[in-house]
Amino acid sequence: MSERLVAKDLAAAVAEVCQACGKDPHRLMDIVRGVQKHAGHISGEAMSLIAGELGIPRVEVESVVSFYSFYSDTPQGRIVIRLCNDVIDRLAGADGVAQVFCDELGIGIGETTPDGAIHLTTTPCIGMCDQAPAALIDDVVVTSLNTDRARDIVRGLKEHKDPRRLIWTLGDGNNADDLVQAMVQNNIRHRGQVILSDYDEGQGLEKALALSPAEVIRAVNNARLRGRGGAGFPAGMKWQFTRDADGDRKFIICNADEGEPGTFKDRVVLTERADLMFEGMTIAGYAIGAAEGLIYLRGEYAYLEDYLTSLIDARRDKGFLGQDILGKAGFNFDIRIQMGAGSYICGEETALISSCEGQRGDPKTRPPFPAQEGYLKCPTVVNNVETFCAVSRILDKGAGWFARMGSSGSSGTKLLSISGDCRSPGVYEVEFGTKLSEVLKMVGAERVQAVQMGGPSGQLVGPGDFERTICYDDLATGGAMMVFNKDRDLLQIVDEFMEFFIDESCGYCTPCRVGNVLLRQALGEVIAGRATAADLDRLAELATSVKTASRCGLGQTSPNPILSSLERFRPVYEARLRAEDDGLIPSFDLADAVGEAAAIAGRPSAHTKA
Repeated sequence: MSERLVAKDLAAAVAEVCQACGKDPHRLMDIVRGVQKHAGHISGEAMSLIAGELGIPRVEVESVVSFYSFYSDTPQGRIVIRLCNDVIDRLAGADGVAQVFCDELGIGIGETTPDGAIHLTTTPCIGMCDQAPAALIDDVVVTSLNTDRARDIVRGLKEHKDPRRLIWTLGDGNNADDLVQAMVQNNIRHRGQVILSDYDEGQGLEKALALSPAEVIRAVNNARLRGRGGAGFPAGMKWQFTRDADGDRKFIICNADEGEPGTFKDRVVLTERADLMFEGMTIAGYAIGAAEGLIYLRGEYAYLEDYLTSLIDARRDKGFLGQDILGKAGFNFDIRIQMGAGSYICGEETALISSCEGQRGDPKTRPPFPAQEGYLKCPTVVNNVETFCAVSRILDKGAGWFARMGSSGSSGTKLLSISGDCRSPGVYEVEFGTKLSEVLKMVGAERVQAVQMGGPSGQLVGPGDFERTICYDDLATGGAMMVFNKDRDLLQIVDEFMEFFIDESCGYCTPCRVGNVLLRQALGEVIAGRATAADLDRLAELATSVKTASRCGLGQTSPNPILSSLERFRPVYEARLRAEDDGLIPSFDLADAVGEAAAIAGRPSAHTKA
């Protein structure tokens, strides 16, 4: 095929994709994804064509392509294998699996086979920590990997080049649905009364529409529902702020971008309780006066996109979405799916909004807060999957029913994604106020050295904290719990957490961009046995500075692995220290420090001569 014909085909494909998205620059994420699906990557020519179709500067397209890990400006291979390399997967043997992939393909990580067929790379977390090691092969999820299966996968791909033929078994529940067909297991281990119990579709919405919007918000407030994303901000208060904000056009956004290692509860809700989530979004739309809703679905869950789209279509057919919903004259509300593309920072609500607007996932300076100026500069409510599900049940069962569960400051239940060193990893729905020790017994965790509460950005706790309770006023968590037994090297785990934050930083502000690198370097000195007690004090000071000076939630929480482990596991650090026998800092190499100056002077330093 001639280069001219290839260019013509690309131009036609770009035009078609842009037209399907209404040539809306705010749909740039969808447009880039569509073009990459056609061409395999986003070339410089494709960027120019997209910019021309949308009437925007080319640099805006390039900034999006370069920001998200699932986009590429160079050919990657007709099939892309993304091996999950987070802490849990590594503890389960991911490094050995990766080596087999490299050996069988004859390439290294980040390389493509000579025939251009297969590209091999790694990705931080794909939401499968309960069935690790796992990988994404294109959009096909492959779980419970071992070295033998890795060899079979490569040989199969070389033979038939069809990732879907790698699925050797189907998971439970809707994972076996014709539109999903995934080998993913739900691993629902404990069902609570709110999210994972049986429910009657549409009941919460019908009861909400019998009330005024103000009464709906009052019910959410009376239930004392706090956002389930980790910060715990009162949901009803956020809704009231948004309803009261100036502007006729308002939005509801559901944050389904759980990208932190150890987190996978939303995956199960999206698979088995998505209607409950959509219903909660619709109730929120009615309460604040919004007609439009978006669900930001992480790119790793693309295998659920067709299934979720079918549910949205079915809800329109039933009158749960669209015009005059359930006969309520003037109440119009609809939902569309916005796909993410592999960026942890987009879990932060302002970065998520930037991504929905077709931009890099850069966090925005607050104020203004999204409730006043969010998506398209309109008042916007952003809640997560679990929060919207709880809303549906509150309107159905009543605020009092919900408020009676949990603790005084944290009502209701909490979904926990539990992985690591335990017999029964999976999803557990427990009431707030449950002791951590009860949860550890429930999951079959023995010889526990530490538990990471809330993902890497949370806190590392030890046996002295196991009688504390899971709630916003004690052990707060967005849902992730990673269990580590006494055989694990905690400093190595902390190091991997810091590596994750360095990779996922958007790079906007210096404290986060540079500070996390310095923190990991200093931690490396401890691990290597070159640090002293004074270095630990400097490490804590640096971590506090990064936490205080960073612009957004990533940098404000990224030092937590170091700070919480220093606080609770200081003897682990001290056991690696080098004795201070001369008052000097062991990690300082004088010869190396003056080496460049000596080279410029053309003679060795008198202070470093033997």
